[in-house]
Amino acid sequence: MEAKAVAKFQRVSPRKTRLVARNVQGLGVEEAMNMLRFTHNKPAGVLYGVLKSALANASQLGGVNVDAMIVKEVVVNEGPVWKRFMPRAQGRAGKIRKSTSHVTVILAEGQE
Repeated sequence: MEAKAVAKFQRVSPRKTRLVARNVQGLGVEEAMNMLRFTHNKPAGVLYGVLKSALANASQLGGVNVDAMIVKEVVVNEGPVWKRFMPRAQGRAGKIRKSTSHVTVILAEGQE
């Protein structure tokens, strides 16, 4: 059995989010949640929320042992980019790109 949760349009960089997601993939749910809870950066908080949602989705399935679930896959895709401009010296403008991410967490039953 698999459970899945998706968070779209999250205001975190996909590149930074993938660094945190790589550490969690393949771990047991409890261990992954502890690791994310004590990692002090914004992508860890986003991944923690998505993992918690996937766990809640898994508990709604019938006959699934939630304690034995593992993080099968974490996919971080790029979302749309917000384009902004910052005034610079001598009348110029600097481009600022605020990136967003789509985060998908897939949990599966199995042993760690």
